[in-house]
Amino acid sequence: MTAMRAIVLDGPGGPEALRIHTVPRPEAAVGEVLIEVRAFGLNRSELHFRQGLGSFGSFPRVPGIEAVGVVDSAPGGEFEPGTQVAALMGGMGRAIDGGYAEYVSVPAASVVPFTSSLDWSVLGAVPEMLQTAHGSLSTGVDLRRGDSLLIRGGTSSIGLALAVLAKQQGLTVISTTRDAARAGILEAVGVDHILIDDGSVAEAVRRIIPVGVSGAVELVGAPTLRDTLRATARHGTVCFTGMLSDQWIVPDFYPLDYLPNGVRLTAYSGEASDLPAEVLQAFLDSVEAGWASVPIGRVYAFDEIAVAHADMESGVATGKLVVVTR
Repeated sequence: MTAMRAIVLDGPGGPEALRIHTVPRPEAAVGEVLIEVRAFGLNRSELHFRQGLGSFGSFPRVPGIEAVGVVDSAPGGEFEPGTQVAALMGGMGRAIDGGYAEYVSVPAASVVPFTSSLDWSVLGAVPEMLQTAHGSLSTGVDLRRGDSLLIRGGTSSIGLALAVLAKQQGLTVISTTRDAARAGILEAVGVDHILIDDGSVAEAVRRIIPVGVSGAVELVGAPTLRDTLRATARHGTVCFTGMLSDQWIVPDFYPLDYLPNGVRLTAYSGEASDLPAEVLQAFLDSVEAGWASVPIGRVYAFDEIAVAHADMESGVATGKLVVVTR
């Protein structure tokens, strides 16, 4: 049986718990696709999984909810060998082994094809980030050209991707950061108004837009959600998407007191089906043409996975963290 390298997590622990092993290369059954992984992005849900938070997944496990690479085989004929693809969600890194490996076998429904000459380190940053940003905008807040958007947690990889997509859609963007030194990063992706976040920005938002923003995407989590709701206009929508604070439970939630009159609260967590191939292709084409950018924080070698996780946990890097396999 052909062997490969994979990053295996035997149980919860620190970054050093991620260890590289030589394991049998998986084989794809009918309805599955075997992908030769070229790169994968890191996600905070993988950090939570490593830390043993939440009730999802089992050990030992190869983590990773996304990967990009080329099709090695697809017994069901869904994709030709050599096709460039992204794989995401569908139980990856939880119920089945994920993208932290040289090869991964995933359900065909979790695979999105594309064609691009971009470097794999760039492509590896895109799938989950774009799917979450696109879904938060289209499903979560459903805004229209000329509307306004508040991004709470703007210098995160998803926050930066949201800003890029929102400006492409003709939205006025207000974005927050806790660190004034990072304001230039937000300016570079076209944010219209930058707010330094001390936990309370609703009044500052309403000084810019007195009626409140048309919609908001909450990426920080439960600690700032109430303030984000108060920055949003009546009949506006707040989409709870992220948990950068690692706090996702709202204590003592009493809707009549917590929710402002007429402000809608929704949430977004998606699957591969929420990232249509045409959306992925259009975004990659825009990047190649120089009309859009991919906010990459740092690129790591496969052997640097523990360093990469430590950086993600400490928050020292701004933008998406990517690991290349070769």
